Amino acid sequence: MSSIYLLHKPYRMLSQFTDRRSAGETPRATLAEILDVPGVYAAGRLDYDSEGLLLLTDDGTLIQRISDPRHKQPKTYRVQVEGNPDENALAALRQGIELNDGRTRPAKVRRLASSGLPERTPPLDPKRHPVTTWLELTISEGRNRQVRRMTAHVGYPTLRLVRVAIGPWRLDGLAPGNWRRETLHAPRNTPRRSPRRQGGHR
Repeated sequence: MSSIYLLHKPYRMLSQFTDRRSAGETPRATLAEILDVPGVYAAGRLDYDSEGLLLLTDDGTLIQRISDPRHKQPKTYRVQVEGNPDENALAALRQGIELNDGRTRPAKVRRLASSGLPERTPPLDPKRHPVTTWLELTISEGRNRQVRRMTAHVGYPTLRLVRVAIGPWRLDGLAPGNWRRETLHAPRNTPRRSPRRQGGHR
């Protein structure tokens, strides 16, 4: 039996509990500010300027299973991009595009009428970004800043990126900075979810 913590990482927060900054650098927010559970580590990461679902556990085997690209856990993101992507751009994302570290696997992509997410703090400046579009992308890879590089490659830079799902785990119902705990009743090499259990919220 293992516990897994689903956390909504806010914008401009590190996906770790300490900030290994150099002397004189401005301190950055860390997970220690919103989750006080000893011995847990993130399974994968989100960039400092990205938001959304982060999974944490003290089960090393489970961390490996979630984060290892060989297991191809699909990850779904809601992405606000500059401009209004045309169908050629969306088709390129769906087919896979050539980045400097190789061709991406085909992604699932669809337009969204709205994000269904709370506004970011601080929000985007509409004067600087008057035309934006929300997309939902699902990928089965985990390259560095992959989604941002993909949308930039087809001509529509990412302005905001929020991960909403990793495999069977979803962000649903979690506000930024909040978390919940779930218990997995299964052998460690084949984790399955139990009915949802609510953990602490901050």
